[in-house]
Formats: sequence, C-alpha cells, structure tokens
Amino acid sequence: MRCMHFLPALLLAVNACHSIAQQGTAITIPAGTTVVVLGSVAPVTVGESARTAEVLDTQQHPLAFQTIEDYIRTDASVDIEQREAAGVLSDISLRGASFEQTLVLVNGLRMDSAETAHFNLDLPVPLAALGGIDILHGAGSTLYGSDAIGGVVDFVTASPEATSLELRAGTGSFGENQQALLGSLVQRRWSEMLAGDRDFSTGFIGDRDYRTENATSDTRFATALGSTEFLLAGDDRAFGAAQFYGNYNSWERTKGWFSGITQQFNAHTDAAIGYRRHSDLFLLERNQPTGYKNQHIDDGFEGALRDRREILRHTVLLTGLEETTDHIQSTNLGDHGRNREAAYGEIEWRIPGKSSVSAGLREELFSGGRLVSSPELAAALQLRHSIKVRASGGYGFRIPTYIDLYYSDPTTLGNANLKPESVWSYEAGADWFPSAHLGATLTVFDSRQKDTIDYTRASEACPWQASNLPGVHFAGVESALDWQMDAKNHLQVSWAFLAGAQSALHGLQSEYVFNYPVNNGRVALSWNGPHSLLVNSRLGVVERYQRSTYPVWDASLAREAGRIRPYLQMTNLTNTGYEEILNVRMPGRSFVGGIEVAFTHKR
Repeated sequence: MRCMHFLPALLLAVNACHSIAQQGTAITIPAGTTVVVLGSVAPVTVGESARTAEVLDTQQHPLAFQTIEDYIRTDASVDIEQREAAGVLSDISLRGASFEQTLVLVNGLRMDSAETAHFNLDLPVPLAALGGIDILHGAGSTLYGSDAIGGVVDFVTASPEATSLELRAGTGSFGENQQALLGSLVQRRWSEMLAGDRDFSTGFIGDRDYRTENATSDTRFATALGSTEFLLAGDDRAFGAAQFYGNYNSWERTKGWFSGITQQFNAHTDAAIGYRRHSDLFLLERNQPTGYKNQHIDDGFEGALRDRREILRHTVLLTGLEETTDHIQSTNLGDHGRNREAAYGEIEWRIPGKSSVSAGLREELFSGGRLVSSPELAAALQLRHSIKVRASGGYGFRIPTYIDLYYSDPTTLGNANLKPESVWSYEAGADWFPSAHLGATLTVFDSRQKDTIDYTRASEACPWQASNLPGVHFAGVESALDWQMDAKNHLQVSWAFLAGAQSALHGLQSEYVFNYPVNNGRVALSWNGPHSLLVNSRLGVVERYQRSTYPVWDASLAREAGRIRPYLQMTNLTNTGYEEILNVRMPGRSFVGGIEVAFTHKR
C-alpha cells in the first residue's frame, strides 16, 4: 500500500523536528476552551464537538507565519495548491473535494467568488488583523449553504485588547520586500483597528513576479441595540502567471473590496450584511496586451438573520434566514445574475460532558425555482477514560461558477449545460483527551459525489472542457496528535490518507479533482527560549495521486516580546523541486528577514 511507504518518511520528519526544539507554545485552541465551533449549534468545547473541526489562533506567533496558508497547512486534512508564493494565488480543499467545493467565510460572511473559486483565498484582510481560523471537515451545507461540499473555512477578525501600534519591514530572496502596519485604539465602549500590508517580489523565475497590497478597518462599538462590528477591506494583486493555465507567460491582476456589518442584538439573536466586489484582468500572453484579454467584475450581496435559544433544558434550537445575490459583467462570460433565499434550522440536545445529538435541515431556493434540501445528523458520546466517540452524516451541494458555465479561451472551455454537484458524506471517529495538555483524534470518512464538475480532456492537444463526472467517491482516514509538553513546549503531528474512485474519468485527463493528496503528513514544533526567542519548525510530506512524494520544510526565528522584534522566515529549506499544480513550479529555498517595532498602551 502507498501509505506503508509514506509512513517512514513521516516518522523521520517527526524525529527531525524534535531534534530542533524542546519548548514551544500551542497555536491551536485548547480542547477544553469553549468556543463557537463551526458546525455546532451552540458554543461548546473543541473536545465536545460532534463534528471534526479545527480552531487555529492566529494571534499567537504572528512573526512565525508569513501567510494564512502557513497556518492552514498545520492541518493535514487541508490541501493547499499554490500557483505562486506569498499567498498570491492559492486553492484550498478538504477531504479530496475540489477547491470549488470548499466554502470560505470572513466573520461568517461568504467570500466565494461567483466568477471562480480560484479567488476564494483572495482575502482583503491582512494576516495581522485576523484573530483565528475555524475549519470544518466534511459537508456543511445545512448551516452554510452552497459550496460546502468538502468543508468550510471561516476567517475571524481579531478584537483588539489594548491601544497599540506595530510597524514591520522585511526583505528577502528573489527581490522580496514587505511592509506591514497594525494599529488599534481601544476605549470603554468602542475600538478601532487599522491594518495594512504590502509584499513585492521580482520572482524566482521569469514572469513570476508579484505585488500584493491589503488594507482593512475594523470598528466595534456598543449601543442600545447591542454590539456592532463594521469591517471594510480591500486588496490589489498583480502577478506574472507563467504556465498557470497552460503553456503561456500570462499576467493577471485582481482587486477585491469587502464590507460587512454584524449586529448582535442580544444573547441569542444576531444579523449580518455583507457586500463583496471582485475584479479580474487576465492577459493570456503578457507581452501581447492587445492580444487575448479577459476582464471580469462580479458583485455579491448577502444578508443573514440568526436566532439561537434554549427551548428546553439542555436543548438548543438554531434558526436562520439568508438572502444572497450575485452578478457578473465580463468581456468573456457575458452579463449574468442569480439570487437565492434560504431558511434553515438545527436542534441540538446536549448533556454537558456526556453526550449530544443534533439534527438540521436547510431549504434553499435558487433563481428559476430550483429548491435544494440539505439535511444533517450528528451525535457524540463521552466514554470512560476521556474518550469521546462521534458520528455524523450530511448533504452538501454547489452550483457552477460563471467560469464553469461560460468561459472560453484557447486552453479552456466552459459548459452552459452543467448540472449542480452534490455529495452525501459520512464520518465516524474517536477523540482522546486524557488531560488539558494532550489530545488525539482519529476519523474515518466516506464521500459520495454526484455530477462532480471538473475540467477534462482526451489528450494534451485538446482544450480542457468543463463536464459533470459520475460516480466520484472518496474515502479516507484523518489522525492528529496535539501535545502541550509543558508550559512552553508544543508538538503537533497529523496525517491524512485519501483513496478515490478514478473510474469516473473513463480514460480522460483531469485538471483539478484528481490532483488530491493520497498521503499528507504534517509535523509542527515550537521552542521558546531565553529573551522571548521563538523557534518554529514545520515539515510537510505529501504524496499526490500518481505523483512522487515530496517534503517541504519551513522554519522561523523571532523575538516575540519587547519593542524591537527581529524575525527570520525560511521557506522550503529542503530546496525541494515540487509542483502543487501540475506544470506550475514552486520556489526553492528562500528567506525573508526583518524587524517589527511595537508600541502598546494598556488602560
């Protein structure tokens, strides 16, 4: 079996990382901390959740991670497929689902682009302004709607605790230079946080240069209506796209704007309104600006009203209403729009610390009268010796993007006759939390898709054609160990194995769906030494379907306290030549170093 060849490499990775550090600090939320876990009706501890979920704290070790992708990669069940470094253009997927089958949220509001899911991680919020990343494994359409086939990822902005100012500047390999600013003002009934960053590189090879800029304003205040959060954000990314979508030295520039208002009326009722605008300018051949060119502008509006209350002892009912509108204007795709309305409810009965059962249903109505029902059932039971067993099953669905339906260029063709895709997914697992410092999880899952959308072709001489694939089926195993060895020492080890049904291709080549990792192993270890010194080491070993296994080792050094905080971020120390997307090279060994200056005033 492939996994038997892969495991020795992962064990060597554990030993290599352990020899580097002996102390560290956790980046995950402790199992006993009560938070609102994705997929759960009411706030629960991570250890009590009936679904497989990960909660990452991005406010810890901010100088150790260069991008949001670096944080997410600590979860072996998540696959990041990058076309460019520094998070310029990345796809995210879970459990073998394609990147278009993963729903991305910011503060609970949808970020999925109606044009294409390639831009789902075009987050306009700088990394320094984020407080956490919540990841739900498996179908989540009951609570979150379309696109939640493989899972849901919610990026949550930070709530400032003190008036502060942080300034950062760094430089590194391939002409890279970066600057960042984070400032916050905290008063008794309101706070304001401003953040911005810029990253520039001449590229590790020709036509792979990039420039990214992000800025955000996050205002929080309390009135007689309750607590309010108002988020404004924008980003601008220009990059060389050599070989990204075929044998062309392409170029692309994307811009995004996002605004969201979240209103908490009382302990159980809240509302949210969001607007997202995204533009995409694409040149198939960079040196021929008058040649083949596309320009797309899409707008999305969303409104949501949610109510969560205890209707009986230990019984919580969650209900919600949503309205979403999408519209696109494009030189290639045309002018299109669609609406959808949804109502959902989920009821959960829980005996704290012992067991829980939940059941939910969503009804979503699309333009043209199509109605989609999404049920879900989950249960958890606490056994002796700190062991919890859990199981769940649910339905997920996705409607095609406008690229899927209407796109046309020399390398890629859409298909206006595509059907929506759907999935029934099931999982069962056990969690072991013998103490607040140690936790282990094991999950097996099964995902059976219908009308999976992929781009296929008969040979390299043919263009990619969007089509529905029948009978796509994934099954797999997820495992993780999280050990807080002492107050400063933390180790994470995770491994995911995935098996898929390739018979759906019928001899055709697949562009996206069958690029999944058969084996994906992760080891992360931190060490905090004297004078607030942090050493962070992260090593991944990946084997993609019908491709060779490759290791990638990242590490960082930083001073985490004091006014002057130097840092060094090292990427791909193994200098591995690898591709996460076929025929798109990733950079070799590279370094970025700099200094952060911090000023803080606490009330």
